[in-house]
This record gives sequence, structure tokens and C-alpha cells, in this order.
Amino acid sequence: MKAGWGILGVALLLPPFLPISDYTLHILILVLLWAFVYTAWTIMGRFGLVSLGHGAFLGLGSYTTALLWNHWGLSPWLGLPLGIAIAVLVALVIGYPCSRLKVVGHYFALVTLALTEVVRLSIVAWRDVTGGSLGMTPNTVPPNSLEALQFTRVTWYWVALGVWAVGLLIWDRVDRSMTRHAMDAISDDETAAAAVGIDVTRQKLTVTTISAALTALGGGLVGQYQMYLNPETMAGVGVSLQIVFAAISGGMYVILGPTVGAVLTIVLQEFLRILFGTHFIGAAPTIYGVMLILFIIFMPAGICGVIVERLRRRRA
Repeated sequence: MKAGWGILGVALLLPPFLPISDYTLHILILVLLWAFVYTAWTIMGRFGLVSLGHGAFLGLGSYTTALLWNHWGLSPWLGLPLGIAIAVLVALVIGYPCSRLKVVGHYFALVTLALTEVVRLSIVAWRDVTGGSLGMTPNTVPPNSLEALQFTRVTWYWVALGVWAVGLLIWDRVDRSMTRHAMDAISDDETAAAAVGIDVTRQKLTVTTISAALTALGGGLVGQYQMYLNPETMAGVGVSLQIVFAAISGGMYVILGPTVGAVLTIVLQEFLRILFGTHFIGAAPTIYGVMLILFIIFMPAGICGVIVERLRRRRA
């Protein structure tokens, strides 16, 4: 196991030193940034808190950072924490009543779906500030500006790699903590979990706020890297569906599952963009939806989950 992590670490350290194209490096950066976002979703999703509203947290993180920079000149280094704080506040406002009123399962998913639409429509309606459905571009400065969080591709690769590694560490920390055991009990039976002394509301809010905070951070970084924000791609139902599909297809119960899902979604996204161009704009969300249903039916453990299970059987 340690050897495998070592090989993966060395492989990820090599790309900036290899003679690869800018486009290849760009794809690697996107994979790492989105893998971080997908990992953030699994902190909730693997405990039965299936959220279809992470597009809202993604949008809050990205738009807060960009708007504060464009209109008030506030550095993204300060805009990112504010975006995270707003996302956490929204997560608490939604999560607390849902937990107290025992809104679970499909009903919880629908509440989070409504949250995504509220955030998206708010961004579209506030078009004089956000650019509405046309999107917006953060103000640019000379390349490699630390204050504006605008770097060269190579620097962005190291940033993305570091953030991805932090996401894995947080996932692992939650997995090894008592929160994991408490949430497993809650996902099986809330009443029984409460009866043995588990604070159900507190545990749910803990994983919800961690997931929302990391997603907002990922959204802010993706927005600063791409230098273009659009309510459909950064806060809409489509991106929420993309997050769920990637996490489930890769395997949300395995630490590297979301990363595998990121490779799958980014490669598929680029392939469809090249294949259809602007002729079939809804191709990606449509295919995500169909493939999500197929994975849930035939491969609920995801790609990594199936691989891990087969390795266990061979050892047995």
C-alpha cells in the first residue's frame, strides 16, 4: 500500500519537468482541482447525505472571490475565506432544520437541489454585478501575481496538487475519526444512534460544513484558474450532477475514488467539447445523468470500489 502511494506521489511530481504540452498540463490541473471538489462531496455522500446542491457552494466560493476582487479590489486571499464562510453559513441554515426535522433521503436531496437553483437564479438576476447568464471574468493583472492568485500553468499545477493532497488528508482524517463511526450509525438508523448517545444534529452539521467549506474553496480556485465564471458551469444543476456522477462513478467509499471520477469526467468533457463543439451544449449533463443511473444500478461501489473488492477476494 505504501509503495503504491509512493509511486503515485512520484508520478504526480514529474509532469512539470516533462516535455508535455500546455494543454496536457491544463487537463492535469483541472483533474486535480475537480478531484478536490469531488472528494469534498464524498465527505457527505458516503454517509447517506446525498446532496444535489453542491453547485451552490461551488458558486458561492467562486463568485464571492471574483466579485470582491473585481468590484472592491479585495485580494482573492481574503475573498476565498469569505466565500468559504458564506458557504458554511448557508450549509448551517439548510442543514440544521433538515436535521432537526429529520429531512433525509430523497427529501434532503430535493432541498439541496432547490438551494442550487436559488443560488443560480440569484446570480442570473443580479446581472449588473455578476454578468448574469453571460458570465464574468475576474480582472487580470500581470502574470504570476501572488496577490491576485493568478499564476503560470506550472505554478497552478503545484497549487492544484497541494490542494488535492490536503483534500485527501481531510478525507482520511474524517475516515479515521469517531465522526466516521457516528455517521455510519446515523446512516443506518438515526433513532438507534441517538439512543446510544450520539448527537445526530451535531455530527450531520460537522460533515456538512466541512464538505461545504472545501467545495467553496475548490470553486474559488477553479474560478481563479479558468478566469471565467458562468452560473451554469459554476452554480447550476448541471455541475451538481457532474459532482455526484464523478464521486459515485469513481467510488465514494475509497479515498482515490473521486480522483478517478475526476479523470473520467474531465476526459469525457473534453472529448464531448471537441466532438460536438457548440452544437450540443447539453451533451455532458445528459450523458452524466444516463451514466449515473447505470453506475447506481450495475456498479454502486464505483470503479475503485470494484477494484478494491476484487483485490480483497484474491487475497482471501
